[in-house]
Amino acid sequence: METIKLKNSNRKPTEISEIFVQSIKQATEKKSGLLALHEPVFLGNEKKYLNECIESSFVSSAGPFTDKFEKDLIKLLGVKYAVAMSSGTAALHIALLSVGVKPNDEVLTTPLTFVATSNAIRYVNAYPLFIDVEMETFGIDPNRLANFLKKQTISRNGELFNRVTNRRISCILPTHVFGIPCKIQEIVKIAKTYNLKVVEDASEALMSRVNEISAGGFGDVGVLSFNGNKIITTGGGGALITNSKVLAKKAKHLSTTAKLAHPWDFIHDEVGYNYRMPNINAALGAAQLEMAKTILIKKKNLFEKYKETFRNIKFGRLMLPPSNMEWNYWLFCFQLSNENKQYRDNILDYSNINNVMARPIWELMTNLKAFEVFDVENIPNAKLLRETIISIPSGANFK
Repeated sequence: METIKLKNSNRKPTEISEIFVQSIKQATEKKSGLLALHEPVFLGNEKKYLNECIESSFVSSAGPFTDKFEKDLIKLLGVKYAVAMSSGTAALHIALLSVGVKPNDEVLTTPLTFVATSNAIRYVNAYPLFIDVEMETFGIDPNRLANFLKKQTISRNGELFNRVTNRRISCILPTHVFGIPCKIQEIVKIAKTYNLKVVEDASEALMSRVNEISAGGFGDVGVLSFNGNKIITTGGGGALITNSKVLAKKAKHLSTTAKLAHPWDFIHDEVGYNYRMPNINAALGAAQLEMAKTILIKKKNLFEKYKETFRNIKFGRLMLPPSNMEWNYWLFCFQLSNENKQYRDNILDYSNINNVMARPIWELMTNLKAFEVFDVENIPNAKLLRETIISIPSGANFK
């Protein structure tokens, strides 16, 4: 095994890095080659449906597979409506527009998420306001959220305003981090108290559930991603899901360039977006949906192997989801103990040099240049998770 010169010259980081790498290789039963964080798996009708799509010549924004994909997604998740789009980011953009977020509004969100969450808020010329997370699910802390709303906001004419910035607060945008449902029921309850909309970033949480309700199905709208690293993939793609007919109709209209139905003319009644999922992507996705539960089982099996190989490790622990939910096992995380967190980068260096694609959690939104000027609450939990979490290979393609 190739070794590297570590930043810390003492023996401990070398030893724990080696234990870390060997534990991953034991669980995955892959002794050579690259252990990717995620890889798509194709187990069913992908080639068949793609060939049908190509032969039909409907490969762009119109075609039967896009409709089929939406219907199958609705059936799988138990929601009433789904609108397939070109990416999860596009779906976030349309979701915020659909629920009425306006320029200069504030959206309460998490600092611990992929950058697309915050980007979408800026797309609509609104401002993210970051609320710290809680340690059990990595999601927005309902207690901190409630405390902020109680102490830092004021109601005027039925709308909520930030006492400091004097901006209207119109929406809460929580993320189900790594597919683990956040405390969404508590968040929705708080939102209703203050008459705020909820857009769930469930990009990573396809098939995760709380009390038999799918992640993304609690708020006004939810958003999913089908990028190549997700549970199932359409190559690139996303979807907006909702139980509101009005919001679904609005989202579909905006995502199809706001074009009015007409037998031959081109009439657009507002600024729209070319975000509809192409039929060829939906063909791939339709085949993937058919195998979604099988893929989920494979990922769960790998997680059980990780639980065994990491069971006796002393310098950290494999993160376990809360017991009151169904997790989709999207991305597995190892958390270093506080006394060993200084070795995080040593472990990441060693792992990647030795063909194990380990990654830190995302850089906090509050540390990114694009968002550092916006209002930030105290976020000690998010900072600690950033310092201690390492993501490990979590694909469904291992034995």
